This record gives sequence, C-alpha cells and structure tokens, in this order.
Amino acid sequence: MQDLKFTKNYKNNDTLRNSFFELAASTFDIHFENWYQHGCWGEGYNPFSFVDGDRIVANASVNILELIIQGEKKKAIQIGTVMTHPDYRGKGLSASLMNKILEEYENKYDLMYLFANESVLDFYPKFGFKAVEEHLFSMDFHYKANPVEPASLRKLNVTDAEDLKLIQQFASQRLPVSKRFATDHTPGIFMFYCLNVFSDDIYYLENENVIVIYQKENSNIDLFDVVSLNEINMRDIMNTIADADTEKVTFHFTLDEDKDMDLKSTMTDEGLFVKTHGDILYPVNVKHPITSIA
Repeated sequence: MQDLKFTKNYKNNDTLRNSFFELAASTFDIHFENWYQHGCWGEGYNPFSFVDGDRIVANASVNILELIIQGEKKKAIQIGTVMTHPDYRGKGLSASLMNKILEEYENKYDLMYLFANESVLDFYPKFGFKAVEEHLFSMDFHYKANPVEPASLRKLNVTDAEDLKLIQQFASQRLPVSKRFATDHTPGIFMFYCLNVFSDDIYYLENENVIVIYQKENSNIDLFDVVSLNEINMRDIMNTIADADTEKVTFHFTLDEDKDMDLKSTMTDEGLFVKTHGDILYPVNVKHPITSIA
C-alpha cells in the first residue's frame, strides 16, 4: 500500500469523483451519479478525502449552509458521508479528516453538526461535538373540504424534464420552511432526496404554487417538506393533501408557532451531534428538516 494523499475539490476529476461515488455506494448504498449528472453538486459541497493512487479510500464531506434560528441566519457546516473502505479502517483516517475540516473552517462558522449512526456515537465527542436530542411534531387532523375552489394536486415526475426543472427552480429559490428553525441554501441536499429518496412522493399544489413531499398510509400523513417561494398557510396545505379519512399528520421539520395548531412533541434521537462556536446555541425542541440531512 503506497502512501495516502489528502485531496479535496475534485468534482471535475472524473477518476476521483467516480471512485468517491463507488465508495459511497458500497458503504451506504448511496448513489450520487444521477444527482451529479443533473447538476446538483454545487459549490457548497466539498468532500475531504484520502486517496490511494487513483482510488478514494476515506472521506468526510462538508456541506456549507445556513441555519435559521428564531429568524436569524447562522453560518453552519454540516458534515456527511463519513466513510472508510474496509481495507483501510483502523488507521485513524476519519479522525485525520475531521481534524482537517476543523482546521480549515475554524472561526468560519457558528455551528458545525452531523448525524451519526449508532456505531460511532463515541467518536464525535472527541472533537468537541455534543449529542443533541430532536423533537418530532405531529397533530390530530380533521379534514375540512373547501366549498369554493377544488384542490388541484399534481404528482411530479423527476424523470420528466419540465417537472424536474420546476423542482430545481423551487429548490434554488425557496423560502425556509420555518422562521423558528430551518435550513437555507441547501438545494443540493434537497435534490438528492428528490432524486433518490422521495422520487415517488413529490406533488405540486397549483392553487398555492407550492411543492410538497409527503406519504400517506392509512389514516396517517408523513409530511417531509413544504417548498414555497412565498409565505404559506400550513392549514391550507394540509387540507389540500389530506382526505376525509386523514386522522394524523407528522411533520419532519420544525413549524412556526400557530395557536390554531395543537401540536404534539415527541423526543427522538437521530444521532445529531453539534459543535458550536462562541456563544451560539443550538435551539431546543426543534426538528432538523429531513430533506436537508446530509
């Protein structure tokens, strides 16, 4: 095994990029090629990697974004796709990459965070990250039909060029889903979810000019995202996607407070670890939007 070299910013290097994609596929069953081909790898995404010859053998990716906390924008770094090829594990490569990221972005962020799986929960505290619990919100729902204007709901197809163009436009120009807590400048991560995770669950509400991502099973709706270019009324959105047998809606993001919505909060552990800078604090009783988890 020859000496490993550190590399980054190799988006335009076909050999290294394809090797990175192969490692992600074999490690996490994550497939980036279609996402890349559709131009979703933006400037805010940068993998930090070790390379052996022309093969990526370890990686930790940086996603540059903003967090919206009580209406204020905070600079954030989200780390994702932390992985090492089985032949190179046990050599401290992930720790070395974490140190390189911390060194490069020192004093350039308000919060740095990541979502870890159960096998590495004792790893990230070594770098100053602290575990943070999240809250999942839900509400009992009673459907109210609109007697004036019928709802117009169109399912979008990510393999259709016009539909995909519409989704990408909304992704790049959207408002944050909440002023209380949300992410901003995350079109690349959002498009990964559209292309790979929720490709069969994306709908356009023509009357509201809103894209929603949701699944309905029996009487329950899981609402994963509401993507809008303008202010929205969440009640109107729910009434459009629900039907007469809907009894419960679960929100996979944080909502702004609304006295007309009787929300229930359930604590959930998604493996979130946060490292803050200065006197900035990660908010309590919030849910990080699922469609911007790297």
